[in-house]
Amino acid sequence: MAQAKKWSNVQIAMQSALADAIIITAITKESPGEVTSVAHGLSNGDLLYLDVQGMRQVNDRVVRVANKTNDTFELEGIDTTAFDTFSSGTAQKITFGTTISTATSISSSGGSFDFIDTTTIHDNSRTQMPGLPAASTFTFDNIWDVSDAGLLAMKTASDAQAKRAFKFTFGAGGQVMLFVGYVGANLLPGGQAQGLVTTPTTITMNGTPSYYAS
Repeated sequence: MAQAKKWSNVQIAMQSALADAIIITAITKESPGEVTSVAHGLSNGDLLYLDVQGMRQVNDRVVRVANKTNDTFELEGIDTTAFDTFSSGTAQKITFGTTISTATSISSSGGSFDFIDTTTIHDNSRTQMPGLPAASTFTFDNIWDVSDAGLLAMKTASDAQAKRAFKFTFGAGGQVMLFVGYVGANLLPGGQAQGLVTTPTTITMNGTPSYYAS
């Protein structure tokens, strides 16, 4: 039975740095997918940002390293069996050194699929298949504090229109969501008379999120 969770003791971390890119020469189609990268120097548990051509399902994705050897490692928990064929790519180790600790509320939107009509003249009822999902967005209300390092880092990312990796860790059981997204943050204050001064921020997800049980 699923364990119910609540928005309490949730840690949100944002990428503060990316290491130099390492070259990927192959990704297998199996479960989990295995990456070849000669003398990659990574360790099990490292979190990586992937920039991949061909195998689009892992492009712009944050993944975790498992079962590493000198020249290979597995994409922990990611079944690449039915993915497109890899052609080229790189990986960069992520440092999650920025903590977002001002959020008072969070809402999510998007992610719903459009559908492609596959009905033929031979059918007696309509058929369809899923197309592309709409972009997923997280919207936060934050305590307004222009000296807060996390808010300032989000504004810097927003001003630069730069992608950042994010890590959500849920306190009960430590389950993790990892993804890459664009930040929107202008730090404009808002609120009501005698109420908390807040400022809105948004993260629009780019690529597919990865989930880990711990």
